[in-house]
Amino acid sequence: MIPFSVLDLAPVCEGSDVAQSFRNTLDLARHAERLGYHRYWLAEHHNMPGIASAATAVLIGHVAGGTSTIRVGAGGVMLPNHAPLQVAEQFGTLASLYPGRIDLGLGRAPGTDQPTARALRRYFDSAETFPNDVVELLRYFEPAEPGQPVRAVPGAGVEVPVWLLGSSLFSARLAAALGLPFAFASHFAPDAMSDALDIYRREFRASARLDKPYAMLALNVVAAGTNDEARRLFTTLQQSFVNLRRGKFGLVPPPIDDIETFWTEQEKFGVERALGCAVVGDSDSVRNGIRDFITRHHPDELMLTANIFDHAARLRSFEIAASVRGQFDEGGNSRRQTG
Repeated sequence: MIPFSVLDLAPVCEGSDVAQSFRNTLDLARHAERLGYHRYWLAEHHNMPGIASAATAVLIGHVAGGTSTIRVGAGGVMLPNHAPLQVAEQFGTLASLYPGRIDLGLGRAPGTDQPTARALRRYFDSAETFPNDVVELLRYFEPAEPGQPVRAVPGAGVEVPVWLLGSSLFSARLAAALGLPFAFASHFAPDAMSDALDIYRREFRASARLDKPYAMLALNVVAAGTNDEARRLFTTLQQSFVNLRRGKFGLVPPPIDDIETFWTEQEKFGVERALGCAVVGDSDSVRNGIRDFITRHHPDELMLTANIFDHAARLRSFEIAASVRGQFDEGGNSRRQTG
């Protein structure tokens, strides 16, 4: 069966706070572990009141310490915001504490607005050196050599799978050239997905880290007892995207009954395009939607995300998604059901 994983932005909902967000994150991670999800990733964002995963490595440690088998990692760390040595030390520490369970996904975007990016990059001009920074970071995970002037302690010789993340052709080409696994941000920027996958698979060069291409696609999945209920839950994410385009960086809003009264036609067009990779509905709808997505794009792994206001409904959504996973194989073909 194709692996299913979870992407969590540690949402901070209206009427709640960051401490509750962290409790919900750990609860969801434990839930995902029980349901058989393969990995649980958290993403670096800054200056966004509705997303509490800014200190990504710290939160990864919190989740890894509260679970026992599920892989935990960054989806991702925005490398231009950090010195490669510091990232190697952080994830070398995590991988030493939780061996065999830590992933490091690297992104090229700032994960924030321009004023905050400037505040983060006090001694850094741009993301233009991203390929060199990735190579430098990878070297820090290699066993230290005699006389090596700078080494990551912890980090040198520690097993940390490194992924490249992206929403463009740039990261696809770089992941292929370096022989790294690749995760595409199709959950919010699907336009270049097919081209990026083609380039990654066609240009991939085997490396010591990976012998053949491995591509993971992100997919919004909002599942509920009925299609109408799921569509209502999905309005939380739709409102959040509209608010971002309006320059309103607030907490995660509750769902509404009629999204059509909330957005303009132009906003609707933009949001529906950005959220084109979304499966919303009851169990049957989710099964069919995920099956069609796998059949069309052939990912090696799916990373599901669900920005749902109510925590119990969010847990239930991931439970429904997990329940349909065993009903089709890696190619998206439905298995014959008996009994």
